[in-house]
Amino acid sequence: MTELKNDRFLRALLRQPVDVTPVWMMRQAGRYLPEYRATRARAGDFMTLCQTPELACEVTLQPLERFPLDAAILFSDILTVPDAMGLGLSFEEGEGPVFENPVRKERDVDRLHVPDPEGELRYVMDAVRLIRRELDGRVPLIGFSGSPWTLATYVVEGGTSKNFARVKGMLFDRPVLLHRVLEVLTQSVIAYLNAQVAAGAQALMVFDTWGGVLTPRAYREFSLDYMARIVEGVTREADGRRVPVILFTKGGGQWLEAIAATGCDGVGLDWTTDLADARARVGDRVALQGNLDPCALYAGPERIRDEVAAVLASYGKGTGHVFNLGHGIHPDVKPDHAAALVQAVHELSAAYHQPGNG
Repeated sequence: MTELKNDRFLRALLRQPVDVTPVWMMRQAGRYLPEYRATRARAGDFMTLCQTPELACEVTLQPLERFPLDAAILFSDILTVPDAMGLGLSFEEGEGPVFENPVRKERDVDRLHVPDPEGELRYVMDAVRLIRRELDGRVPLIGFSGSPWTLATYVVEGGTSKNFARVKGMLFDRPVLLHRVLEVLTQSVIAYLNAQVAAGAQALMVFDTWGGVLTPRAYREFSLDYMARIVEGVTREADGRRVPVILFTKGGGQWLEAIAATGCDGVGLDWTTDLADARARVGDRVALQGNLDPCALYAGPERIRDEVAAVLASYGKGTGHVFNLGHGIHPDVKPDHAAALVQAVHELSAAYHQPGNG
């Protein structure tokens, strides 16, 4: 077993002392990097890039070659799970993901099944194994999945949506049917994440991208309850260490206490929630991840440094903070601006982790 050379990301999630605040960026392997664009062009299309373990490994490691990040995240897509259910996923240029066989009627739900992670999704597990080997203990590897609710929005809508009319229509008019969809998705996500841990993932993150479009009551019933089941059902120890779980609901800051009560180790926050307020609300129950506005990276390096300083000051002294953007990095951000972010986090955060700071 290769020794982990940099474990501050895992330590911060478990609220253990660190020397500096760890940092990684959602979508850190992506279109803002010219090397990523070159690899994607070589792959020919996005799905081939995701489904070729060697290429997925290559792009996962690309940001780590540029920036001293404290974690790698598996390069994949949240829609791999519903794709493996046979729903006919494709990515249309300029349109985003499209499902040929959306799930809208009883018979559609009847056809759903829990994919075999080492069968239909073997390419993801092979990528995890390859990335772990190539990382050689440099930093931890994060595995991930979409939340059941977020996956349901895509499979019911048949793709992206502006108002979620179909899935919300099902929620209000046929809630039992939607719960059946969410049940299969939840079982699938638990199996998928556990297989990622078995293959080598050292932390897990659940992306609830569209939880924030729900009412408070609907959020708890149709999103949070299922994420709580995932937290309960995933493997929490591997390689002799705890496997931390992060839950991230975009637009979910108003439900922070309820998210923290699921038993997760970390809660991701977008930029609309103040870290100081969030820390006061959850105390030491969970670590917090976030939450610089991704658009701050359009500014120059000095302004980026100021914004980083403000986020760090908002969280304050002590451990339990993983620095991140409040959502994924935008495709047209300059790579040297991302470099300025990472450098500023490491340089400015050291003062918050001096002995005696808690």
